[in-house]
Amino acid sequence: MEKKSTHSKGEEIIAAVNSARWELGTDFHDSIIESIYEDASRIAKKTVKQLGEQEAYSFDLKVDKIVTSKWLGFPLMFLLLAMVFWLTVAGANYPSGLLAELLIDTCHPLLKGLAASINMPWWLDGVLIDGAYLSMAWVIAVMLPPMAIFFPIFTLLEDLGYLPRVAFNMDNLFRKAGAHGKQALTMSMGFGCNAAGVVAARVIDSPRERLIAIITNNFSLCNGRWPTQILIASIFIGSLVPAQMAGLVSAGAVVSVAVLGIVFSLLVSWGLSKTVLKGEASSFSLELPPYRPPHIWQTLYTSLIDRTLIVLWRALFFAVPAGVVIWLVANIHIGDLSLAEYFIQWSNPFALVFGLNGVILLAYIIAIPANEIVIPTILMLTVLSTKIAGVGAGTGVMFELDSVADTANILNAGGWTLLTAINLMLFSLLHNPCSTTIMTIYKETKSTKWTLVSTFLPIALGFIVTFFTTQIWYLFH
Repeated sequence: MEKKSTHSKGEEIIAAVNSARWELGTDFHDSIIESIYEDASRIAKKTVKQLGEQEAYSFDLKVDKIVTSKWLGFPLMFLLLAMVFWLTVAGANYPSGLLAELLIDTCHPLLKGLAASINMPWWLDGVLIDGAYLSMAWVIAVMLPPMAIFFPIFTLLEDLGYLPRVAFNMDNLFRKAGAHGKQALTMSMGFGCNAAGVVAARVIDSPRERLIAIITNNFSLCNGRWPTQILIASIFIGSLVPAQMAGLVSAGAVVSVAVLGIVFSLLVSWGLSKTVLKGEASSFSLELPPYRPPHIWQTLYTSLIDRTLIVLWRALFFAVPAGVVIWLVANIHIGDLSLAEYFIQWSNPFALVFGLNGVILLAYIIAIPANEIVIPTILMLTVLSTKIAGVGAGTGVMFELDSVADTANILNAGGWTLLTAINLMLFSLLHNPCSTTIMTIYKETKSTKWTLVSTFLPIALGFIVTFFTTQIWYLFH
């Protein structure tokens, strides 16, 4: 009886403490920290004379008044994000073209000729060269140049001291969403690679908030999805305006999708923090580091070796078997139709409800290992299902066209409309993580449950958003 009474009193004390804590308000911790720093600053000014560092300190304060400003902080942040996107996309076009020319236009025919010279069976030639090799080649050509540009830029911003300012700007939004301010850093890393963003969640001490950051990182538009966004925006959205404005409007559409990803990250974080991962957002004291010149060689090593090559290797590990599967479903026939054509015809009625088509659904299923092969897979499946003759490398083989106009002709022949394009851009943002990211989530969480949640939650949101987009479209058209 005495134990029960003691336990009851303990619960009453805990309840009273929790109640008092909420009465103090969510900014109580910040107020204490601010008062400590104010007192320390006042004492320091009276007792310490600074020589030499005063100018640098004054410079940091002047810059911070701009980059962390209530009115300028967010516009500057989005402008910088757009600039990083532009530099990455524009800078990657030429090396990507060179790699594609070397690995696909040159090496692929040589390998086919070698296979023919040794009388390799047609099916083995298809599986190894048209399937595994082409898939690997596309991932290298499409994925390597953007990562080799984005990660060094990102690391430079990190070394310069700007990323803590991003966390400072975003802290209040994420805290209102029940998440941690450092989630802004993991989200930013996710724009390069979601797997890297998941690993970056280690900087968050709270297991609950770390899990929220991991689950929502897929809403950051990784570089594997940029080619799809850019190509579709250029064909269907850029064509809506005069040619001189097409590039600007297309870029604006891609940036809008990226910003929409941030909105979904905040909304889902809020939903998780109020339901299955309910809890109070923990405050953190962020001391903004001084601005400093980056270490160039260390930056290049960290970004190219520790990030780019490791992530690329993981992508290749999954892309090779995916290429085999792509070739098999396109070339194994039952009667007059291939397995791919059967699936496309069966899934088309379901996909049309969401403003998509069976080709898109199949492309995203068999391209789970690597988002980079979505467009070549879509083109191959469209040619296969619509029986367009004399295009690309032939039916049943992945290919990509040099001309945007030729690509547009194939998609239009496949029944694509502006609605299809918009929904594909939305579904590209809101779909399951790639295999590399799924594997990384499991390694970081050690939980099958949360890995499945991280995988299927974006898909559910993708179908919901595309469904309502389609219904609203038909309501006004």
